[in-house]
Amino acid sequence: MEKLTRQGYGLIEGPVWDPDRGLLFSDVMFGGVFALREDGEAEPVFEHRRGIGGMALHESKGLVVSGRNVSYKSFAGGATQLLLDSDPANDNVGYNDLTTDSLGRIYVGSLGSSPVFDDGREPKSGSLYVIDLDGTSRKLHDGIELTNGLGFSPDGSLLYHSDSRTQAVWVYDLHDDGSVSERRRFAQARDGAPDGLAVAEDGSVWVALAHGSGVAVYEPDGEEREFLPCPQPMVTSVCFGGPDLRDLYVVTGSGGTDSDRAGSVFRARTDVAGLVVAPARMALP
Repeated sequence: MEKLTRQGYGLIEGPVWDPDRGLLFSDVMFGGVFALREDGEAEPVFEHRRGIGGMALHESKGLVVSGRNVSYKSFAGGATQLLLDSDPANDNVGYNDLTTDSLGRIYVGSLGSSPVFDDGREPKSGSLYVIDLDGTSRKLHDGIELTNGLGFSPDGSLLYHSDSRTQAVWVYDLHDDGSVSERRRFAQARDGAPDGLAVAEDGSVWVALAHGSGVAVYEPDGEEREFLPCPQPMVTSVCFGGPDLRDLYVVTGSGGTDSDRAGSVFRARTDVAGLVVAPARMALP
């Protein structure tokens, strides 16, 4: 893997390929969303906001971002628009990874307790939500121990979902109304915890392994195809990008290193192209 970033970050998450801006990513610990230039320098896109674990492009020229809530932020600036709030009194302290289906609905997992900003309490499970095209939201599934990566199969019929605390990637059937079936186990990680994921055109599922020093690639039937080693242990997420979507971007955090700013972006060429992830299309407030 080729290291692309010159400076270090605390905990990189939410990689998104933007054909206009290149790779976008967040820094959970120190805040901000950045666009990576070809020379390895990263330009701030949005400053300050911490805790962004997932992002998606919106057709209105902005980003949907997670964190203490799910919100829309325009590339042109202006006020942040709330799409889905947290509910700490009912064990929803915020949101992590998210993705879109082919219609542009947002699927996002909530956190029952923060895995990053530890308050010393017993970890609690979260849930899976969908934000519909009219801007309304609903809960789809409970009992997600530690929600992470989400992605759809090429035909849109399956939703993959990393649950890091169970060390597994789960899968749901998607119904026409946006609801999902009871989840079932898709793959069990041998080392590390499944984190962010991306799906390729051939239906393979590429899963970042936190504390696992690499990316596991699973066949559509859940069998492991290969393992791609990464120079850093805290591999947090992946996405496909580049003009042909054959560049695999791998992002990391500082865990397992001797610095709190060791998070980096790596790139590897792949034999298969990634799927195009549709922009979010839900109505904005």
